[in-house]
Amino acid sequence: MIRKLLILPALFFISLSFSQEVFDANTIEKIKKEGLNNSHVEKIAFELIDKAGSRLTNSQGYKRAADYAVNQLSNWGLKNSKTEVWGEFGKGWEIEKSYVAMTKPYYMSFVAISKAWTEGTNGPISGKVVVLDIKSEEDFAKYKGTLKGAIVLAKATGSPGPTFDADAVRFTNEELDKMENPAQSRARSATNDNDDMAARRAASMKRRELTQKIDDFLLNEGVALNITGKNGRHGTLFTSGGRGYLKDAPKSISELEMVPEHANLMARLIANGVEVEIEAEVKTSFNSNNLNGHNVVAEIPGTDQNLKAEVVMLGAHLDSWHGATGATDNAAGSIVMMEAIRILKAVGITPKRTIRIGLWGGEEQGLHGSRNYVKNHFGDPATKKFTKENEKVAGYFNIDNGTGRIRGIYTQGNEKVVPIFKSWFTPFSDIIDNTTVTTNNTGGTDHLAFDAVGTPGFQFIQDPIEYRSRTHHTNADTFERLVIDDLKQMAVIVASFVYNTAQRDAKLPRKSID
Repeated sequence: MIRKLLILPALFFISLSFSQEVFDANTIEKIKKEGLNNSHVEKIAFELIDKAGSRLTNSQGYKRAADYAVNQLSNWGLKNSKTEVWGEFGKGWEIEKSYVAMTKPYYMSFVAISKAWTEGTNGPISGKVVVLDIKSEEDFAKYKGTLKGAIVLAKATGSPGPTFDADAVRFTNEELDKMENPAQSRARSATNDNDDMAARRAASMKRRELTQKIDDFLLNEGVALNITGKNGRHGTLFTSGGRGYLKDAPKSISELEMVPEHANLMARLIANGVEVEIEAEVKTSFNSNNLNGHNVVAEIPGTDQNLKAEVVMLGAHLDSWHGATGATDNAAGSIVMMEAIRILKAVGITPKRTIRIGLWGGEEQGLHGSRNYVKNHFGDPATKKFTKENEKVAGYFNIDNGTGRIRGIYTQGNEKVVPIFKSWFTPFSDIIDNTTVTTNNTGGTDHLAFDAVGTPGFQFIQDPIEYRSRTHHTNADTFERLVIDDLKQMAVIVASFVYNTAQRDAKLPRKSID
């Protein structure tokens, strides 16, 4: 239950009796006013999304975004603003040209995007389309020796038909209540969860292995262009990439990922005896001059003689996929974190602990930027050997689930922080309802790198909006998909949580590492 917080005079602190957690209500109110009335969210969004473009790791777009972030953070008065090498990533990759259209039985322009780190077509090509139906390695035999110079097509496997549910949704109170009571939810599903997860994992691994074998087969056969129908609806396709970024990755063939409507159109025509021809030209380039991956880091130094060596961190991944401009995945998170730290500078805080922002690279290929930052600074979760620096981390906060406003926070099984976070949410009853603090874990984001070494690392709960249905890894992930007011709300709450962590007498409590 959320209580209204009365604003008290400057330097007067509030202690909530149910948790005995103390915070500065006056500064929190300043944070709210700055973030909601003088927001820079749209300015930052334009720079990271429209101006930088897509931000595939080690691409020119990623470099443009990182350079902007370093300069802007420095201009706001942060110290030690820089790009920091985290280790070897691999080759940069750019799309320089991409065109495909059907020319027979009639002309139709198609929507398709090069799969990341694949080759070009060595100039314009044209020809008849061959539909592949490969469900196992045994199916290779019927195509062997017939595909040299061919344009091949694998139709989409999903159902791109009409949708009867809204794409954009917010969490209901019932859904949030279930998150806050995970034991009840787990009890209902525990009997099937492990078996289902193991089966899904095995099926996914089997699909990946077959896909790699198909790629190798098509390369050896000399295919000129591989078109893959991707799942999606209404002209949306989910983009991806291969292993081609590694410095010693073998050469691949040219591959386009196509919206299901266009891929399936060709497949239906061919299945009904109608010959299909297309023309295409794809030009891509690789950059092996600098194989290192980079993060952006900057900080507001602490001022307390006893606590300034400790650090509270906030972060998000800066890289994106290449099919659009990566607005919700994850420019949104980077925008929020940059705006949160701008707010803290704008209200003139002098934090006891150092506040450090990290914008991570290589997340989409496996949380590489954050994991290697943690390994370089705090220790290796595999060996359980941790640094003295790790002991000085007070907490880490992450945003990486799209543009939706904050509705609560996952504590990753850290029960000791639950009453603390509940009290920290209380000043925001006007911009957040039914606040949920759950001990549930959530995966797939950079907070896992910190959690793995015992640092209190947290991802906020966000309204889904269109994240999974429309924008996550798709060609529709553009500026228009942002909900600006939600980003403002997020920045205010993140800034407040970071400030409270920086000012606490003690670091946030840690959970034990298994």
